[in-house]
Amino acid sequence: MKVLSVNIGEKKTVEWRGKQVTTGIFKRPVNTAIWLGKTDVVKDHVIDRKYHGGIDKACYIYSADHYSYWRKKFPEVDLHPGFFGENITVEGLNESQIQIGDIFHLGDARVQVSQPRQPCFKLGIRFDTQKIIKSFIAAPFPGIYVRVIEEGAVKAGDQMHLSERLHDSIGLLEVWHLLYDKEPNKELLEFAVDFQHLADSCKKDLRKRL
Repeated sequence: MKVLSVNIGEKKTVEWRGKQVTTGIFKRPVNTAIWLGKTDVVKDHVIDRKYHGGIDKACYIYSADHYSYWRKKFPEVDLHPGFFGENITVEGLNESQIQIGDIFHLGDARVQVSQPRQPCFKLGIRFDTQKIIKSFIAAPFPGIYVRVIEEGAVKAGDQMHLSERLHDSIGLLEVWHLLYDKEPNKELLEFAVDFQHLADSCKKDLRKRL
């Protein structure tokens, strides 16, 4: 996989349902390398740390391959790398081939997959329509959150490749279906909530479904 773009978000306040909402989802590509720290991307603006940033969600990665799908679904939206709030846009990322706990070399850093992205209303703010939330949940393109095992710089043109995979893990999209299917697999749910490498916040949401 190749890094197409690295993206940084500035703090921005917008009006939503009569209230002022501050968000860092408005990300734009930068020409310099970004630094993946243990709890976030340095100089990126993470506003609501209850749901973003931290050890388990230090960096969000999304596939450039999915942009053509979303352009057809939302032709009125001027999509560009970083539009989904991702810090890193990569070519060749296929969520169906990703396992929770997978470790990747990414530029100078090493990262581990912790969970799929769970969309919230701020993605709707970015698209200027909350319809994107249902569409996002219906599509198998959640992107990946990663924890940073070894800090390092990442820039456009760098490579992202798998270096380690656990023998007994759970697929990223399996977790995705556990989160959103009407009747999730109970046995798989029980495995997921006890799985060491799945993000704690994701486990908390899954426990509600048991």
